[in-house]
Amino acid sequence: MKHRNGNKKLNLPTDQRLALIKGLVQHLINKKSIKTTSARAKQASQLAEKLITIAKTDTVFNRRHVFKIINNKDFVKLLFNTAKSYKDRNGGYTKRIKCGLRKGDSAEMTLLELI
Repeated sequence: MKHRNGNKKLNLPTDQRLALIKGLVQHLINKKSIKTTSARAKQASQLAEKLITIAKTDTVFNRRHVFKIINNKDFVKLLFNTAKSYKDRNGGYTKRIKCGLRKGDSAEMTLLELI
């Protein structure tokens, strides 16, 4: 059963939440690490793991599948080039490191990086 397996709402409407997570994943693949709140980092790492797993096998179907999720041709090319380095790895492409609390609102911050 799939009870209680939903995503965190992050106090945002659905369209804004999806745009935020997709933007975090794009920035993560481009820069190799990002610093964000723990809840956002957890959601972004889940999507990044799924996309890298899809991108490990370079087929036209997989490219279209990733493009359907992200809608950025340059990102798709970069993701498939990055995924080549994870051919021998079965998951665990990202690492979350706790960085303490943010000064303004004491939100727990996390450094999310690709391994």
